[in-house]
Amino acid sequence: MFHPISAFIGLRYLRGRSGDKFSRFVSYMSTAGITIGVMSLVTVLSVMNGFEAQLKGRILGVLPQAVVSFDDEKTSISQGAPEFLSSYGSIREPEPIVRSEAIIQSSSQLTAGLMIGIEPSGNDPIGDYLIAGRLSSLQPSEYSVFIGHSLARKLNVTLGDKVRLMVTSASQFTPLGRIPSQRNFTVAGIYNTGSDVDGLLMVTHISDASRLMRLPKDTATGWRLFFDDPFVVSDLQEIERPSGWHWSDWRAERGELFQAVKMEKNMMGLMLGLIVGVAAFNIISALIMVVMEKQSEIAILKTQGMSDSQILAIFMVQGASSGILGSIAGGVLGVALALNLNNLLDSMGVALFSVGGSSLWILITLKS
Repeated sequence: MFHPISAFIGLRYLRGRSGDKFSRFVSYMSTAGITIGVMSLVTVLSVMNGFEAQLKGRILGVLPQAVVSFDDEKTSISQGAPEFLSSYGSIREPEPIVRSEAIIQSSSQLTAGLMIGIEPSGNDPIGDYLIAGRLSSLQPSEYSVFIGHSLARKLNVTLGDKVRLMVTSASQFTPLGRIPSQRNFTVAGIYNTGSDVDGLLMVTHISDASRLMRLPKDTATGWRLFFDDPFVVSDLQEIERPSGWHWSDWRAERGELFQAVKMEKNMMGLMLGLIVGVAAFNIISALIMVVMEKQSEIAILKTQGMSDSQILAIFMVQGASSGILGSIAGGVLGVALALNLNNLLDSMGVALFSVGGSSLWILITLKS
């Protein structure tokens, strides 16, 4: 069978002869260095991608991803959603929303958070995270509210308990001073997203939220949009809107968090990439030693008519083959390790989270 002479000799040097222990050792160690580097890169980036994807789903799946509102955040909803909203590519029909910073108080505690009023539907994102109560419990004029399990624990309340919601932006001046708009609500549901949103977000029916904020009838603070990828908001913000309409999105509340996660993921990728680079330099160093060790064989090959470029190609084939084999082996081992990482940590008795039952989120993707 025909082989290019340089490739044939380079591959022979790669696997080494039975008596050539030095060349075999150099080839194996060079390949092992690339394998370990690529395996580490795949495993760590899979964990980081999984962490980012879970944060995206758990936080941005519940918080309003984008809201388009009129000048004073008093948007009429009687005529339905404006036609220009269809240009944003929302995966669901735009829905009216009422939102405001609010204070929630129980009989023992008081804290601040974000209140949103929604028109509940069977596929509302909050329904995926309910651990107590039902989405159908949000009925108009019943003044029901859903809170996160962290907030419920902090307020020491459970289903059926009463809490007081106060909105300072809708306060009124009275002879006793400025008094915020307030109303007693019943805890009708508790959700758990596994993020800090559980201690912040309060969800109620849009009509009850409108009354609490003293908004006119058929008025909301804006239209809520939903996207497959919440990160597209940076591009959609640039789309021209009719005069008087304003855009706001999740970056106002959680932009710094995801910027930090992205920066950390990029830095981890850079550090592990440098490890792979060091392994590649080890291949070059090993090839220099191989060249020094095989000077007699190189002399024989040149005597038989091989040119300098063909001699160079022999060692390029040897080094490139080590890198290719190491990358393939590292990729396969990295995927296998990432998929079984939680089981491996459990068998070793390593607990990465203080809360029981938690595990690493793994997402293997071709994109970093």
